Amino acid sequence: MNGKPAQTLVLQIDERQVVVDVYIPTISPIGAAILVHGFTRSRTTMSQHAQALAQQGLIALTPDMPCTFDFRCNARSIAGLVNKLRNTEEFGESVGRVMLVGFSAGGLSSLMAAETIGVVGFVGLDPFDRPASHKNELLGVATAKSIDVESLLIRAPASQCNAHSIASAWHTELKNLWRDELISGASHCDFEAPTDWICRMLCGQTDPSRQRMIRQGLLDAADRWMR
Repeated sequence: MNGKPAQTLVLQIDERQVVVDVYIPTISPIGAAILVHGFTRSRTTMSQHAQALAQQGLIALTPDMPCTFDFRCNARSIAGLVNKLRNTEEFGESVGRVMLVGFSAGGLSSLMAAETIGVVGFVGLDPFDRPASHKNELLGVATAKSIDVESLLIRAPASQCNAHSIASAWHTELKNLWRDELISGASHCDFEAPTDWICRMLCGQTDPSRQRMIRQGLLDAADRWMR
């Protein structure tokens, strides 16, 4: 995949260090995307999605999340990146429109940051949810009820690695759901780009045709929200 190589920055956000790879488009940016990895994964597993979005004219950021289990902590870091994209030229140029893309646990963190000023859309890639600490309701379900930005869900069938589709209820709670796509036969690993042998061993094999469908969903979202 052609394009400019990533620039790696180390930023201080919410009093935490965040390492982020920055993919700059070859044209003047039309907006930006922040792509958030899954549980115990890293920013490199979203790099090919980021490159594809940069080729469409977006500044694409792939951060390493600073907190393993604290989704609110990660959401604050994502919100901090949105603010930097809008209000500084730290990534080359400031932009007014940002889409959030989150895989698995990164989907929950991204959802929790989706009401940040400047966010115009949210994509959940086979997202994960968990119980809120003080109530029986799931954290993502509770958050989804307050999200006004347009959303796209792209999901795999129920499996151990997506906690048996624990986030499937989001589609009934998101007030502005654009599309909810279930990719037949998809594994959890189909949503990373690139994935690795560890994910395939634990969560199933990947398939190029399924991966193309997932990538197309991201490109459709960028085309809809950035133009």
